[in-house]
Parts: sequence; structure tokens; C-alpha cells
Amino acid sequence: MFEDIPVEVGLVYEGERIRKNDMHIELGGPSVSEKFELVRVRDSCEITDGQITVTGPDISALEEGRSYPLGILVDISGVKLEKDLEGVIERRIHEYSNYIEGFMHLNQRYDIWIRLSKKSFKKGVTSFVQIGKVMLELFKNELPFIEKIQITFITDPEKIAPLHNEALLVYEARDARARGLGDEDVDTFYGCALCQSFAPTHVCVITPQRYANCGAISWFDGRAAAGIDPKGPIYAIGKGECLDAVTGEYTGVNESAKKRSMGEVSRVQLYSAFGYPHTSCGCFEGIAFYIPEVEGFGIVLRGFRDLTVNGLGFSTMADSTAGGRQVEGFHGISIEYMRSRKFLAADGGYDRVVWMPLETKERIKPFIPELVYEKIATEKDAKTIPELKKFLNSCGHPVTTRWAPEDKPDESGIRQVQIFSGGDIPFTSGGVRIILKNAKITAEKVIIRPLKPNERRGGDPDE
Repeated sequence: MFEDIPVEVGLVYEGERIRKNDMHIELGGPSVSEKFELVRVRDSCEITDGQITVTGPDISALEEGRSYPLGILVDISGVKLEKDLEGVIERRIHEYSNYIEGFMHLNQRYDIWIRLSKKSFKKGVTSFVQIGKVMLELFKNELPFIEKIQITFITDPEKIAPLHNEALLVYEARDARARGLGDEDVDTFYGCALCQSFAPTHVCVITPQRYANCGAISWFDGRAAAGIDPKGPIYAIGKGECLDAVTGEYTGVNESAKKRSMGEVSRVQLYSAFGYPHTSCGCFEGIAFYIPEVEGFGIVLRGFRDLTVNGLGFSTMADSTAGGRQVEGFHGISIEYMRSRKFLAADGGYDRVVWMPLETKERIKPFIPELVYEKIATEKDAKTIPELKKFLNSCGHPVTTRWAPEDKPDESGIRQVQIFSGGDIPFTSGGVRIILKNAKITAEKVIIRPLKPNERRGGDPDE
């Protein structure tokens, strides 16, 4: 099928990672503001079947080691196609392009991040037309209800700008449609396995009020996809019995999770970051992270480049969150889930959110309760935990009612008792390794001093 493609194409490359030192070029990613991928259902007469167009400089003309804007338009037609399928088919761009050796595709929609390896470029991958041929063939073979397809790659910044704005409007219209429907109004949820190549135990559960972590697939998208391709990567999940309406735990979801994760995940609570939180893949749009010092949550989206209030950046926390794991206190989320009335409902919702970047706060302002909006700190208000504590106390954030008396700051706004907390805290004593789970340690004073050479493990001064 791909005799004219100079590299191999297959499932074996789907989870391939390309590090910065190994990349020839980068397309999209954190340093590029305008990037997108968009699938549009069109009339048959508007499409030239099999046409692949490159608008702007092709791969061979792009300078090695640099990052560039990129837009991908996939126009399709077919008698069985409907608008509800656009978002689902769009997500297949991620899957199919990752089959190409040395071509890494991450994320979705307005947040795509693509790298081409030096090795594959040297082998002859020098044009987007080659990438388009692979995608075109896979779309036609895997989704036979697509009768006509044409693909356009845009690298010209002037041409990308208006199309980027158009894409944002399309995404918003899709998302808005699902907001009026409640999880209690339906008998069926949907699951998505598209990210399991990167996160084998990830079980994405899509409900009316909990979008896919990637932010690309709504409940309506899931229903359309499962209806037209019941054996595909997006599948129906019978809700079953509701075990806990507050945390969002259902017997049907648990059974599906256990089966799809090969037994690694047996319980899922959809509306909480504690207990048995929804698994996190790697394509999530943001992270809700617990800040134990203030008993609240911070929010950070993928595009935020600075350190968050806990001193960690998005990428650092993402490494600890992703992979299909259930990590209490680190919760991969979509932006649309932040607009849901079920957002962290079991944990206090927005009454528990204490920090997020200003851009994020303004972006979702209509969905944050008015009484708490001004009390959520941003990077302009607090860059450290002590600054955050002082801010929350001064504005009377609801989370302060959770603080124990000894945790409240004095008149200076500085806590007199420091608390260290974490997930797993290991130490070794008497030849026995002890791990404290979800430990919180209170101390009046902590002394840190370097070991002398003869005190070091094994006595090796270089260890």
C-alpha cells in the first residue's frame, strides 16, 4: 500500500517518541501559537478525491531544528457522513499519522505538536504530500463510509491565521452543543481507546458532562462514532448501576475499565481527583493538581510555559500524571470538563480551585461561580505557596474554611508550621524499605546538611 513512502508505516511506530535532539523539524507545539487540525464534511462536488495540497513551504524548504506553524484540513464527503462525525474522524489524524516511522503526532485540535525525525528526513520524508498519502489511504481503508477525501497542509502563516480562527469557532460550536445534557439524562456513556498506544491502561470515559481528556470528543461524537463503527476504538459503555452519584461511580464504567485496561483499573470515579480518579493519558489539555499546603487545587493548561505556584511546570507534572495511571491529586482534564457542573464535584468544585493562569481564568470565566472568581489566584497574584496562602486568606476564599487552626497564617501572612506532603515517601531503615502512602509530615524545624565523604553510601565520594 505504501511502496512509494521511503519509511515504514505500521502500528509498531504508533507510540514512538522523538526527542528534541533527534528531530529535524517541529510543527506546532508549545512555542507556536497558531496550529490546528480540522475535519470538515462537505458536499461531494466541493472535493477533488485524492488531492493533497501544500500551501506554503514544504518540509524540504523548512530549516532544520526550528518550529513552524501548521494547519491540517481534511475535507470529506459520503452519504453516511454527518457533522457529528467530524470531531471523531479528526481524532484519527493523531492515530494514522503516528503510524509513520519517525513522525510523532501529539494532542489535537488547536494544540497539535508534531516532530519529524532526522533519520526519517534523511531516508526521504521531505514532503507533506508523503504524509498526506499515508493519511488518505488509511482514512479510506479504515473508514469506508468516506467516499471522497482531500487533504491540505498549510505552513504559510498568513494563510493559517484566518483558518485557525475558523477552526476555533467550529470547535466551540461542537462543544456548546453538549453543555445542556446531563449524565443522568442518558443510559449510555462512551469509551475511547485511541490513546492506548501511548498509555496502554488508559480508559477514557466520555459522558455528557465529562469530555474526553483530549478535549476533542464529546458524548455526541462518541454516539455517532460507535453507531457507525461499533467495533472501532470508540465504543458504547452501559452505565449500569450508579454506586455513588457524588463521585460519579457506575458499575458499567468499572466493568468496562477493568476489561479495557487488562485488569489494571477496576474502579473509576468520574468527578473526583481522589480515590479512584479517571485515568490520564498524555493528550490531556490540562492538569488539576492538588496543593496540600492550602487544601485546594491548581489548574494548568498545556500552553502555560512558566512554573506553576507549586514550583513545577506543566511538562514535569504531565510526566507524573500520564501513562494511563490513576494518580490521586494529579488529574488530566479537558477544558470542556472545566465548563461542566460536574467538574471536581466530589472535591468541592470551584470552591476548591485556588490557582490558575490568568489566560485560563479569563477563558472559562462564564463557567466559574461569580462569588469565587475573584478569589482564585493567578500567576499575577501568587508565584509561591506562601504568597498563595496569604492571597487566599486575605480574600476569604472558601477553601480557608478547610484549614486547621495551626495552618492559618499569622498577621504577616506566613505560616509558622511548615507541612511537607507527597504521594509516596520512601526511606530505608535497618535494611527495611518503608514507603509512606499519601503522607503529610508536620515539623517545627527541618535541617538539611551535606553528608561527609565517609558518611556517604558505600563511602564513595563521587556517589
